[in-house]
Amino acid sequence: MAVIHLVRHAPTPETGAKLTGRLPGVGLADDGRALARGAAELLRTPRLGAVYTSPIQRCRETAEIVAEPHGRKAEVLTDVQEVDFGKWQGRTLASLRKLKAWDQVVHHPSRMRFPDGESLLEAQQRAVAAVEGVAADHGRDHVSICSHADIIKAVLSHYLGQPLDLFQRILVSPASVSTIHLGKAGGPMVISVNRRHA
Repeated sequence: MAVIHLVRHAPTPETGAKLTGRLPGVGLADDGRALARGAAELLRTPRLGAVYTSPIQRCRETAEIVAEPHGRKAEVLTDVQEVDFGKWQGRTLASLRKLKAWDQVVHHPSRMRFPDGESLLEAQQRAVAAVEGVAADHGRDHVSICSHADIIKAVLSHYLGQPLDLFQRILVSPASVSTIHLGKAGGPMVISVNRRHA
């Protein structure tokens, strides 16, 4: 089956300051475009059989840059979109860190449901199902999926066989590439995590 390259979107002006979530109209920062080109360089070879992306703008912009050298168009894959953070969406990370529930996000994420949003477990389940659907559709192709930090960490946790409660131990930087091989023989393998262009 396929080799899947999970690309975190490049930075926006709000990365690291605000929980942007699914808010519209948040595109890449100027340096974000350069970092997205670095991710594209990491994925220049072998040729990508397809490029998929979360529907969120920052991912679409990153995926378009990754897809260009391969003559591909980025296809939207809704189930790898950002976690639905509900009422937390749009708030600053500084304000969220003061909440009692923040400790649950950090130490017990499998129990966390965002107010008026989804649980991290639900987000993991939909994203893993989407990745497996892509792998089944693409045989032995190399495929890129542009998504978000928590989604990528949740997917990696699944394939590493580790509990979701440990997913915060995985570093997924902006414009990084993490690669998994979903093969029938021997089961899935996590090949690399958080590769970044020098």
